[in-house]
Amino acid sequence: MEDMTDLIVLTDEDGNEVEVEVVTRMEIEDVEYFIVSPVESDEEEPVFTALKVVYDEEGNEFFETVEDDVEIAMIEEAYSVIFDEDGLN
Repeated sequence: MEDMTDLIVLTDEDGNEVEVEVVTRMEIEDVEYFIVSPVESDEEEPVFTALKVVYDEEGNEFFETVEDDVEIAMIEEAYSVIFDEDGLN
């Protein structure tokens, strides 16, 4: 597990580009996830989004927003364990 401090540009469903900071990435049950937060946000509290790395028929990699409640709970639990182990929480 390696924390990243990269910035990436994503395209939302309306075609707008959004720059996000990669907070961390993790692998759970052979699936890679990125936790990202918008660089510019009007929110007072940080907003985090879980993205799953998926592949199309040609093997091209892209991100998919995680929306399944069970999967989100699994990611949140793994995230809390990682940051508890690192002494960051």
